[in-house]
Amino acid sequence: MRSRQGAVLISLWAAAATTGCAPLHRGSGGESTRELPSQGSGAPLVAHQLTAVDLESFLDGLVPLQIERADIAGATIAVVKDGKVLFAKGYGYADSARKQPVSPDSTLFRGGSISKLFTWTAVMQLVEQGKLDLDRDVNAYLDFQLPRTFGRPLTLRNIMTHRTGFEETIKDLLVPAPGSPNLRDWLAAHVPRQIYPPGTVPAYSNYGAATAGYIVQRVSGRPFEQYIAENIFTPLGMTHSTFEEPLPGRLKPLMSDGFARASDRPKPFEVLNGAPAGSLASSALDMARFMIAHLHQGQLGDARILRAETAQEMHRRQIGADPRLPGMALGFYEESRNGHRIIGHGGDTQWFHSDLHLIPDADLGFFVSYNSAGRSETPVRTELWNKVLDRYFPYQPPAASTLPSAAQDARAAAGAYRSSRRSEASFFKLPYLMIETVVSAMPDGAIEISEFQDLNGRPTRWREVGPLVFQDVNGQDQVIFQRETGAGDGLTMVTAEAVSVEQRAAWFADKRVLLAVVAFSLAVSALTLALWPVAALVRRHYRRPLALDPGQRRRRLGVRLVCLLNLFSLVALGGTTLYGFGHLGRLNDDLDPWLRFLEAVGALGAVGTLGAGYGAYGSWVERWRSIWSKLQETIMALACLGFVWIGLMAHLFNFNLRY
Repeated sequence: MRSRQGAVLISLWAAAATTGCAPLHRGSGGESTRELPSQGSGAPLVAHQLTAVDLESFLDGLVPLQIERADIAGATIAVVKDGKVLFAKGYGYADSARKQPVSPDSTLFRGGSISKLFTWTAVMQLVEQGKLDLDRDVNAYLDFQLPRTFGRPLTLRNIMTHRTGFEETIKDLLVPAPGSPNLRDWLAAHVPRQIYPPGTVPAYSNYGAATAGYIVQRVSGRPFEQYIAENIFTPLGMTHSTFEEPLPGRLKPLMSDGFARASDRPKPFEVLNGAPAGSLASSALDMARFMIAHLHQGQLGDARILRAETAQEMHRRQIGADPRLPGMALGFYEESRNGHRIIGHGGDTQWFHSDLHLIPDADLGFFVSYNSAGRSETPVRTELWNKVLDRYFPYQPPAASTLPSAAQDARAAAGAYRSSRRSEASFFKLPYLMIETVVSAMPDGAIEISEFQDLNGRPTRWREVGPLVFQDVNGQDQVIFQRETGAGDGLTMVTAEAVSVEQRAAWFADKRVLLAVVAFSLAVSALTLALWPVAALVRRHYRRPLALDPGQRRRRLGVRLVCLLNLFSLVALGGTTLYGFGHLGRLNDDLDPWLRFLEAVGALGAVGTLGAGYGAYGSWVERWRSIWSKLQETIMALACLGFVWIGLMAHLFNFNLRY
């Protein structure tokens, strides 16, 4: 599944691609190179000739170092040029215990969300046959109904450009027991809520892609995996590829193991619900065939999977958050790097991490997949792709001067931003509140963006080159801050990530504010509960009983029980969420009773906060109380109120198990 921030949403979501460019490579004795004029100061840029020999030498020096440094078991790579396979090779091991090497021809890797490109291709095949209309309400093709929350129909064009309006969901992402998942049943039972009108805000949706695959199944009259095999794999000669789960017997021995790290034990084969969004298993050479077909307008040799005009429409830019930045084609993401328009897709499962890039004007395709997440903070696939581009397509952005308004605009842009791809209506909003991109204004008028880091893990610096347009100081990427209509000073940060935008968080939803409230409430509650028995023992030792009437004693006990309920519910929910990210197969209906219990405990604590507030008020009315006693009761009431605040912000009390 495609990811952006953190290891997957299938592990929340993969880290954003590093935006800094790797150093340009210069030619040396004996290498075939060509000089290009430098667009800035300094020596001319040097482009190495893209040959099989040079590419193999380059990758052989880079990839083994990558996988060793990042604790990755193996990788597989295919590069196509001018309609032919220029390079294909495996590195490391598919089975590290048996030292079985990766074969680009026969070893299968999971493609994650690169699977969607096959789903989109199938959709376009049916469009050109007149069986599907990209702009028709998809409910016309389904045997269950998707919501029209905002009064607008959802279309296949919305789905293919990731503008469904759906919130992110993660429940039942993995099938917990052996067996083949039922696509229709899963889709009907897991319809996400729409949090944006369709066709407006980009927000990546695995559910939308899975729905498109089910539409292919319904309209074609064949199971989705069978349709793909008959209409894409077979015509292209992709004999080592499948969407079937579990794997068919002939391919099972060829499947690479997946790893968190190469030094860990291999992980079981992941069976995913919503197969059209991420269940592809394929070899590098099979992926080479698919890339050639798309680069050649749907054709590979005598086989044609799309008409030329259909392929051209599929590759054409359809929509974007800002015309100056990459947008979406039909299913393909746009990239703009090193002077070329690139289309492609990334993909992640828990253990496999892949990228596919096509440069149409160079007739070049690049596919890479790693069978381990590894320990590198910067995605190694991004690092590899940038180095390949810099070697064979060197580029220096045109010089641009910093605007006089830089310092003022940097201060205006500073703040916390949250991705449009998030959960909003369930308790799973909690981790998304903790995932923020922080923009900081620097004294010199530049900004730093926490989400984008260089290869050393440091935030990149950006300088203003246009009104609210900032460019990476050491690279070519840009971010644009757009003023939201009718939102006063509200800003949206648009990046090269075409499938989502960063929306400014209100001050009360800023992670730093929320964490301060959480820290205060946790500390006060924990200290109160820890010192409760200690104080009792001290009073007993000195024979100084509390001079309280029965009502006051009950009130005092009640406040401490409320602290206990609040503390338990928040810590338990946080722990359950963290556990779920590491054990995605456990996020299913079996967990529902526990979640119901935790939500009930939290709701009871929230109601009890009224009593804590009343107790604090009463302490100030009772004149005999010392100032320290009054402050203690007030601080405890505020701590309880802090838990309620977090619960309301994170939707912990709405008893919604669609997450």
